[in-house]
Amino acid sequence: MFSQIWDFMRTPSEDVKLPLLGSHWPILTIIGTYLLLVKVIGPKFMENREPFDLRAVIKVYNKMQIVYNLLMFVFTIHFMFGPGNFDLRCIRNLPMDHEYKNWERILCYSYFVNKFIDMLETFFFILRKKDRQISFLHVFHHVYMMYIPFFYIHYIGYGGHGLFVVFWNMLVHSIMYIYYYQSSLNRNSKAVLWWKKYMTTIQLIQFVIVLLHSIYTLFQPDCEIAKLSSVLCAIFAVVFLILFINFYISTYILPKQKKRLE
Repeated sequence: MFSQIWDFMRTPSEDVKLPLLGSHWPILTIIGTYLLLVKVIGPKFMENREPFDLRAVIKVYNKMQIVYNLLMFVFTIHFMFGPGNFDLRCIRNLPMDHEYKNWERILCYSYFVNKFIDMLETFFFILRKKDRQISFLHVFHHVYMMYIPFFYIHYIGYGGHGLFVVFWNMLVHSIMYIYYYQSSLNRNSKAVLWWKKYMTTIQLIQFVIVLLHSIYTLFQPDCEIAKLSSVLCAIFAVVFLILFINFYISTYILPKQKKRLE
């Protein structure tokens, strides 16, 4: 397995012609700029300024994200069980000359581009002086989710097992932005905010599904081609399970226990 990983790291996919996919440097530069802006320049810029009122902008942004993610989710379902003809026991990337290869390219690249759009959320927090919401988990999540799609496409190519993983992420993001939009309309409404903690539960379920399916793929004897991507997806799922379980405990369980003791 380690020799496979070493060979894999030395050999990028032959199909990385779309922007930002050919080299690590553009994506690492963007990530470095993002970290500099959200940790240094942004807070310094807002230090002596009043928070901006971005309610109208955020409503438009949330609507756009709902539509974007739902469309990607619907098209991915159609592709996976239609032209892509996925075998869930062993999801392979389509061959380069496959008549529906462009479906894979468009779906995966659209998901990759959406990770840059997701970053706008952090800048909204900065401009509204909501610095508490820019937690380690928030920043790590955006950086990780920007780099991992690049890494996957750069080395493994479009589609395959990774498309099954992002299929769930599209669904979760659709639900998440529906929640964000509702809460922006009813900021103080308990009728809307009561299901905030269930968003974290939905995200945890997503990571469990990805982990279990990755393990299932690893145990398929005739699926050597998808095993490396399954290992990467399993690692991804475990990392986020740990982080989101920690977030759930510290946000929803420990405060209740503290109240009982008071």
